[in-house]
Amino acid sequence: MNSTTVRHLLVRGMLAGLGAGLLALIVAYVLGEPNVNSAIGFEEAHAGHSHGDEAELVSRSLQSTAGLATGVLVHGVAFGGIAALAYCFALGRVGRFGPRATALLLAGCALLTVHVVPFLKYPANPPAVGDADTIGKRTALYFLMMLLSVVLALAATLLGRRLAPRVGTWYATVVAVLAFAVVIALAYAFLPVIDEVPEHFPATLLWRFRLSALGMQLTLWAGFGLLFGELAQRLLRPEPAAPDRAVPAGR
Repeated sequence: MNSTTVRHLLVRGMLAGLGAGLLALIVAYVLGEPNVNSAIGFEEAHAGHSHGDEAELVSRSLQSTAGLATGVLVHGVAFGGIAALAYCFALGRVGRFGPRATALLLAGCALLTVHVVPFLKYPANPPAVGDADTIGKRTALYFLMMLLSVVLALAATLLGRRLAPRVGTWYATVVAVLAFAVVIALAYAFLPVIDEVPEHFPATLLWRFRLSALGMQLTLWAGFGLLFGELAQRLLRPEPAAPDRAVPAGR
C-alpha cells in the first residue's frame, strides 16, 4: 500500500471517527447525562452541602454540553486516525476480507480489546463513586488492563497465524481465542480489585450509568466500522463507471 493511499485512508478514518463521535455524543447526552445528574444529586445529598456553595471552575451546564461534545469528538477523531493506520496494516493480512468487512472486524476487535476487556475488570463509575485519593491508582490499573488486552490480542493474532498452516484456520483461531481468554482471566484474578461504591448508592443508578458508558463505546465503534468501511470501499474498490449508451442512428 503506497503512502498516498495510506494518507487518504488516514483522512477518511478521522472523518469516520468524527461521524461516529457524533453518534456516540447523542447516546452519551441522552442516556448518560441523566445518570450523571442523579449521581451528583446523591453526592450532594450525602455530603450535606450543595456543589453550588463551592466555586466551580467549569459550570455543570458547560460540562454536559460543550465539554462533553469536545471530549467525545476529539476521542472519536483521534481513535479514528489510529484505527485507520491499523487498518492499513491489517488489510489483506487477516484473511480474505474486503475493505468493508475488514473495517468492521477491526472495529469489533478495537471495541473488545480497548474497552470491553478493561471495562469488565474496572468498569466506569459515576460521580460519588470512588475515593478521590485513589484516582491515580485506579487510572493506572485501568490503562494497565487496556495495555495488557491490546498486547495479548496482538500475541493471540500472531499465534493464530503461526498455527494456521499446521492445524488449519478454524482450529488455529479457536486456540488463539482460548489462549487470549485464559491469560485475560489470569490478569483479572491477580490484578487488584477496586470496590469503592458507597454503601447506600443506588444499584440501579450504577447499573444504568455503566450500561450507558458501554452503549456509548458500542455506538462509537459500530458507527466507525460502518462509516469507515464504506469510505474505504469507495477508495480501494470504486464502482466501475456505467458505459454510455449509444444513441441509435436517426434519433
